[in-house]
Amino acid sequence: MSTILPGATLGVLGGGQLGKMFVQAAQRMGYFTAVLDKDPISSAGAVAHYHIQGGTDDEAALAQLMQRCAAITTEFENVSAPAMVTLGSQRVVSPSADCVAIAQNRIEEKTMLAQAAKASGNAHAGPVPFIAVEKMIDITGAPDECFPGLLKTATLGYDGKGQVKVSTRSQASIAFKQLGGVPCVLEQLAPLAAECSVVLARNADEQVVTLPVARNVHVDGILASSEIYEGNLPFAVIESAQSAAKLIAEQLQYIGVLCVEFFILKDAAGGVSDASELRVNEIAPRPHNSGHWSIEGSSVSQFELQVRTLCGLPLAQPVQLASSVMLNLLGDIWLDEAGNETTPDWAAVLALPGVSLHLYGKAGARKGRKMGHITITGSNPEIAGSVAQEVAQTLGLPYSPTMLDVA
Repeated sequence: MSTILPGATLGVLGGGQLGKMFVQAAQRMGYFTAVLDKDPISSAGAVAHYHIQGGTDDEAALAQLMQRCAAITTEFENVSAPAMVTLGSQRVVSPSADCVAIAQNRIEEKTMLAQAAKASGNAHAGPVPFIAVEKMIDITGAPDECFPGLLKTATLGYDGKGQVKVSTRSQASIAFKQLGGVPCVLEQLAPLAAECSVVLARNADEQVVTLPVARNVHVDGILASSEIYEGNLPFAVIESAQSAAKLIAEQLQYIGVLCVEFFILKDAAGGVSDASELRVNEIAPRPHNSGHWSIEGSSVSQFELQVRTLCGLPLAQPVQLASSVMLNLLGDIWLDEAGNETTPDWAAVLALPGVSLHLYGKAGARKGRKMGHITITGSNPEIAGSVAQEVAQTLGLPYSPTMLDVA
């Protein structure tokens, strides 16, 4: 792969917050940027040099993107894989259409993970027990280990959408009908002690670098907070997560930024320790919410890594600069009890040390909508956690530091 130097134009499919932060990183490095998105006021389109209004099924818009750009990436996985094939025939594109297509379908994704785990002998790289559900008879024949479980649509599910908790075959059958009878996966409801994620970057020369492992907390299926500091998880868990994530990237022959989310299963004492087992929840072929802290907390952010992998630039191993906590800002905090939109107390939050506010520029707050995030950095975990707790209390966010909950 030839190197694409600053001064060239880089394109991104999608105009959301991930596209916006990619554009900002690329511009800081001296690149011009173009965004393809239907929304005339998209977050990324508002800050890019060029905003091409159109979808990934718009041939004229795709042609315009190719004309302007030397290389193209994506900010979300539910992009047209055929469009990426078309773009890839003429321009540098990463990640590949094949990798994006696998991440778009939970059946294909979990099958790939199971095969990678079996071939490598590394169970940490595999999913929890699951089956594909394409017809009602698949539920009838499901093994007992899948109950209790989660029935999830194979496509278009994110942030807790398209999934139902089921305890019995009867409940699974009803849920399958409720989900429209579309292809699903039924996976075991694993005994979770915690969750974590690995954000890595892999280039065409097979060089791989990773961000420190993030310890994550989800509320109603949406990431609420991430904690990143030395000792946030036992060393063996961190080592296993990074090793499994690299194995998956190698299996996919992946080029770009990849996030691998893990379930940490309870150990014999019911907690998290060196003996804890990992299972992969899902992969995301792009930067990830749990990596946002890296903008302030790391020598190289996940978005700069996205630029570097896309352009064939060397990958520098990120160095963590400070203990960090990332808090997600959902539309809920803009809404009062009557549902009227208000303004959160940003002045009180910004008066606290180590606080960095990122608002995505989205018009109209609603419950569950990602409107921004806050990163809190400190010289040690206790300081970062204490300030994060004060931020959370001020804004009404669900956060409680877990730095004392490590075996």
